[in-house]
Amino acid sequence: MSSDTPSPHGTHPRSTSAHGSSTHGSAARGSTAHRPALAEALTAGAVVLDGGMSNQLESAGHDLSDALWSARLLAEQPEAITEAHLAYFEAGANVAITSSYQATFEGFAKRGIDREEAARLLTLSVELAQEAARQAADKGARQPLWVAASVGPYGAMLADGSEYRGRYGLTVTELERFHRPRLEVLAAAGPDVLALETVPDTEEAEALLRAVRGLGVPAWLSYSVAGEHTRAGQPLEEAFELAAEADEVIAVGVNCCAPEDVEGAVATAARVTGKPVVVYPNSGEAWDAEARAWNGRSTFAPEQVLAWRESGARLIGGCCRVGPDAVASIARTLTAA
Repeated sequence: MSSDTPSPHGTHPRSTSAHGSSTHGSAARGSTAHRPALAEALTAGAVVLDGGMSNQLESAGHDLSDALWSARLLAEQPEAITEAHLAYFEAGANVAITSSYQATFEGFAKRGIDREEAARLLTLSVELAQEAARQAADKGARQPLWVAASVGPYGAMLADGSEYRGRYGLTVTELERFHRPRLEVLAAAGPDVLALETVPDTEEAEALLRAVRGLGVPAWLSYSVAGEHTRAGQPLEEAFELAAEADEVIAVGVNCCAPEDVEGAVATAARVTGKPVVVYPNSGEAWDAEARAWNGRSTFAPEQVLAWRESGARLIGGCCRVGPDAVASIARTLTAA
């Protein structure tokens, strides 16, 4: 991952400065005197997401070759995660996505971590991002700051690249049973939103939408896509329709995909659901699950975000291989527009 250097925190979109109050999470304490709920902010304009947690940690010298990926550091070096979040807030991000993408009860159990300790680590993932928001505010960050609790797909727990394929041979009910316990723990930790992300197919999306019901925390649903289809091959129109009537879902969109796949997906998501769209692609490089390495070249350009915003994107950032420098450029581009 790249060793990007964060830009000054003063670069942020004017559109997120609406006054209001949050009903979820504690990131607001110490960030701004009046901070709107994230759903409210999305009605006002674009909000900047962070970039890839993994590349920021690797650029700081941390080895993420473990099957738990960044979740390993929750137990071993939690301060490193806070520092990574802080780098993105200082670069101008409004939203930090927690390090819980690959954190599951089942994954921790494989490492001999019991359910009580696993629940503590899941909770800690939210608290570390909230702490980074407080530190950013103490350093003078003026943009509203929110925390999104990451919920990766079932395949992320397997750590074999299957989150880019989906169709694990499990039923929707079995997938719901897998996701619900950690969603309950993450929701209880008080994030502003649950990030149901890198979802490869409609079956897992349906399971996740069932699993978030009644938790009292809003969510966004974000697919990993290839062209106009999910990674499992379903048309995006069909995929986004699942979230159209879900009251818990405040945004739908795509992440962990190629930048060139974004604009069409954004337009489809906005048309089908009428909801704000979330988008945070990879750099354009391709992940080799066998070699556990990135190949190819970056095709991500911060100026692309203007076309995405015109198509309906309201939560805009980067995923794998997109670091603080790129996030700072996104923030500057949206501010200048």
